[in-house]
Amino acid sequence: MLAILGGVGMVYELYSRVYQPNILLPNDASEKYIYIATAADFSDVVRILSENGLLINANSFKWVANRKNYIQNIKPGRYFINRELNNNDLVNLLRSGEQIPIKVTFNNLRTKGQLAGKISDQIEADSTSIMKQLNDTTLLLETGLNTNNVSCLFIPNTYEFYWNTSAKEFLYRMQEEYNKFWNKERIKKAARIGLTKFEVSALAAIVEMESYKKDERPIIARLYLNRLKKRMKLQSDPTIIFAIGNFSIRRVLTKDLKIDSPYNTYLHKGLPPGPICIPSINAIDAVLNATKNDYLFMCAKEDFSGYHNFAKTAREHGKNARKYRRALNKRKIMR
Repeated sequence: MLAILGGVGMVYELYSRVYQPNILLPNDASEKYIYIATAADFSDVVRILSENGLLINANSFKWVANRKNYIQNIKPGRYFINRELNNNDLVNLLRSGEQIPIKVTFNNLRTKGQLAGKISDQIEADSTSIMKQLNDTTLLLETGLNTNNVSCLFIPNTYEFYWNTSAKEFLYRMQEEYNKFWNKERIKKAARIGLTKFEVSALAAIVEMESYKKDERPIIARLYLNRLKKRMKLQSDPTIIFAIGNFSIRRVLTKDLKIDSPYNTYLHKGLPPGPICIPSINAIDAVLNATKNDYLFMCAKEDFSGYHNFAKTAREHGKNARKYRRALNKRKIMR
């Protein structure tokens, strides 16, 4: 009888180690995510689970993990944990590498540095490794881009990634999305206006920074296409602000127009060497579907509505500019 009772006790203990729930979540939470880094070992996994207060019994988890050979098969990633998991379930989940994808979103970014920072906040790759890839000339040769116009590769949207995506994997995925975005229809439209895909993005970035009014962007896009066709300098204030690198500037001064930079469209003809921001899909499509007009000049409206006064002649533009300058002075906006 004692032997039978002992055997039953051992079976129950074994069952408890393997199949009894071993996850402890706060009363107000039914689920939690844990993040296992690419270089993590088993001790790191135990630490992560313990630091998150998830394990009721760490020793029983270690015992099951050892017998199921998880200790030598750590899979990095972001894992969904709920209170119903027992040790067997938990080990099976972590050993399988079955992650829950995350939604990575980026928009309204000015520079590569901002992009790297935004993405590193959402996936495992840090901003330094992302910047390294963005400046890797060997890798960029595969895309036909360079360090100035690599921003063209990124189409602002929401994408699904696994958390442990590397910087290089992120770049390759963006290249795939870029190729999907630039379908035959968009390529034909770019050819129709005489621009390459990269040039469309460079112009779209200017259009984006000139106006946040989406209904006005196709008008602005055509204005700049008109200037390009006439071989006029674009003379876009947002390119000056990009060259200065101070995005808080609200008023571009005469002295700013002399800044020595390839992005200074008051000094240099044609498009800048790369986008002055990562343009939105709306801005890109505004260029591809630019509204026909004969405008050559634009100036922000004096009512600060966000819209612009457009002009066909320098004389008409001069009147609009003077009205806007008076409005700036009245509000004491000097920079």
